[in-house]
Amino acid sequence: MSVIVLAGMIGAGKSTYTTLISEELNSTAFYEQVKDNAILEKFYDNPKRWAFSLQIFFLNTRFRSIKQALVHRHNVLDRSIYEDALFTRINYEQGNMSEAEMSLYTDLLDNMMEEIDGMPKKGPDLLIYLRGSLDTHLERIQKRGRPFEQVEGNPELLDYYKKLHSRYDDWFASYDKSPTLVIDIDEINLELPGHQELVMKKIKDALKETQEV
Repeated sequence: MSVIVLAGMIGAGKSTYTTLISEELNSTAFYEQVKDNAILEKFYDNPKRWAFSLQIFFLNTRFRSIKQALVHRHNVLDRSIYEDALFTRINYEQGNMSEAEMSLYTDLLDNMMEEIDGMPKKGPDLLIYLRGSLDTHLERIQKRGRPFEQVEGNPELLDYYKKLHSRYDDWFASYDKSPTLVIDIDEINLELPGHQELVMKKIKDALKETQEV
């Protein structure tokens, strides 16, 4: 059983990688809820009103996904509960959440992580960090075309992206739940010939190493 989780900032390409990996490895794909998320667009419009609600929504759905994933045979998640707290912390630091809300969120997360630690399989087999420059992420956000994600005319949203991006390497350095693989999205583009094959070789080699350990 192989459990793979993707990590990376908004616009890194996690869903695209999830689809590729799930098809190549015949795994079940777990996707972050965007289309059926009634709160997400409201958050971008008014983060101070909706940040806490959005983070609780994502915490709940990511907890459900990781629980299902850790008892499933083969699967890949396009974002997991392990990086959820980073987004919440940024929102708190930017004044979008109160101290009481941050405390409640942290208590809920700790409670959920205790339950995960008690499961027969306590973590993923591999975390893949899609790492790239802020410019690459912004270009991909623009190309994806979701109106509420665009920074043009929205300096506060650009500041949010900059702060989030600046903290990802520190988050990754502190991650200790599984072996990891870094893919440089400044250099790798799945739309270019041969790049999908290159990525899958890296992933299969990394999985082989985890199995040998």
